[in-house]
Amino acid sequence: MTDLLYSEAEDDLRAAVRSLLADRCDAAAVLTRAESDTPYDPRLWASLATEMGLAGLLVPEKLGGQGATHREAAVVLEELGRSVAPAPYLTGAVVAAETLLGCDTEEAAVAELLGALAGGRTVVALAVPLSAAPGADVPRAVRADDGSLGGRITAVADAAAAGVLLVPAEDGLYAVETRAPGVTVESLTPLDLTRPLATVTLDGAPGRRLAGSAAAPVRRGLLAGAGLLASEQLGLAEWCLEEVVRYTRDRKQFNRPVGSFQALKHRMAQLWLEVVSARAAARNAADALATGSEDAPLAVAVAQTYCSRVAVHAAEECVQLHGGIGMTWEHPAHLYLKRAKADSIALGAPGRHTQAVAELVDLPAPR
Repeated sequence: MTDLLYSEAEDDLRAAVRSLLADRCDAAAVLTRAESDTPYDPRLWASLATEMGLAGLLVPEKLGGQGATHREAAVVLEELGRSVAPAPYLTGAVVAAETLLGCDTEEAAVAELLGALAGGRTVVALAVPLSAAPGADVPRAVRADDGSLGGRITAVADAAAAGVLLVPAEDGLYAVETRAPGVTVESLTPLDLTRPLATVTLDGAPGRRLAGSAAAPVRRGLLAGAGLLASEQLGLAEWCLEEVVRYTRDRKQFNRPVGSFQALKHRMAQLWLEVVSARAAARNAADALATGSEDAPLAVAVAQTYCSRVAVHAAEECVQLHGGIGMTWEHPAHLYLKRAKADSIALGAPGRHTQAVAELVDLPAPR
């Protein structure tokens, strides 16, 4: 039977991550870095990836990782979502790591790259658009006769922070260093300033072939990313709900806390019900991925269909129920709204996942 409750080890992991983020990644720090050209804090990422070993949670111990499961990675993402932390965890420690694990890990090049990723020595990103859904066709680079790669991929998340890109090509999956000749990473201006996007252009770029076919590894990476993205959305929604409850308890009008007004009580109660349901969906997806369940694609599609909408609704309510201050740059509510909106189209929009649910249960959606 599926166990959706948190284990003692998961609770301890949550406490450690939350303590670190409270010290290094509070709202003021995130706002300050969002205004800069470099939203990532190298010290924060070093603490998360290297000191705590979180970059290698999904990597087996024999390859230099922690040998944990998707359940533990989901707990980390819940906390990163709660603080909208600008860290390349989802794209690197989840999507890229799972993509590499979908290759032959006995190959020296794959094992070496997994070890570097797990040890926090390099950031790895999958060079596909952030909107790419599991099973969808993704842009592929073209391999020239001399073995070099050419092509252009837009909206690649965290490419600017990456040292190595995993590039799907017509004849396999390649590892390309971002500083190699023929590689251009052009930063874009995203809606979510805490998760940078970039256009990657390859013009005669050298690459190491990791797998003879990119389809299966990329699908594995995107499926794990979509499933654990639901946990990030859950953490975001939980913070928004808790912040709204705190604010409406303290804010007074007509000599009464505004949270005592019945209309606002109803809105917060409805949001609480949605967040509880989102937790069940996100935990189910993480558990299905951790156990290798054959129902993992369905669990992931259900989680993304539901959690994307809940995160956006929670962030919208957070802004609205804060009144005027919720519309200001100084309050972090706008960061949560932007992250929720960006996440709602990341790794497949809700409509795409709803269609996947219909296909997986053999119940075609109405046209």
